[in-house]
Amino acid sequence: MRKVLYILGQLDDEDIEWMARKGRRFSASAGQVLISEGQQVSDLFFVLSGEVAVTVSGVGEVARLGRGEVVGEMSLVDSAPPSATVEATDGAFILAVDKRDLQARLNENPAFCGRFYKALAIFLADRLRNTTQRMNSRTGLKAGAVMEDELDDGILDTISLAGARFEHMLTRLSRSEEHTT
Repeated sequence: MRKVLYILGQLDDEDIEWMARKGRRFSASAGQVLISEGQQVSDLFFVLSGEVAVTVSGVGEVARLGRGEVVGEMSLVDSAPPSATVEATDGAFILAVDKRDLQARLNENPAFCGRFYKALAIFLADRLRNTTQRMNSRTGLKAGAVMEDELDDGILDTISLAGARFEHMLTRLSRSEEHTT
């Protein structure tokens, strides 16, 4: 659940409400592709429950990401196409925030922009460190293993708040779901 903690720990309550309101939630069936390697990404995806598998052509599965993970974030940093495919495993529940909506909010709200890009920088740096550690170890990441690494000490003070914000988002999305059915 590392990425959501990085993002929600940096954003404020209004930002979280905006994402919950603007995003669309859906149940992804097993094997449903969220991101295709080499093809542009139109959404930022939050894994609300379940898992997604990350695969790279010629390598195979490189990670399993579970509840609270975020995928599609690199497309917000640069315009290069994704270097991996992300597909749902057994019935993942997803919140997708349209990249165009997110970009419009980033452009119109400098404070949100600063908080959001700081969060991206923090977890991309963390990902690079963890990848480097795995590459330097002889074991690497075993296929099917869900990433559950330790959190960086620099964000420990925001974890409780971020966790509460994630739970609030899940509750809000559940209530919205009840009203639409």
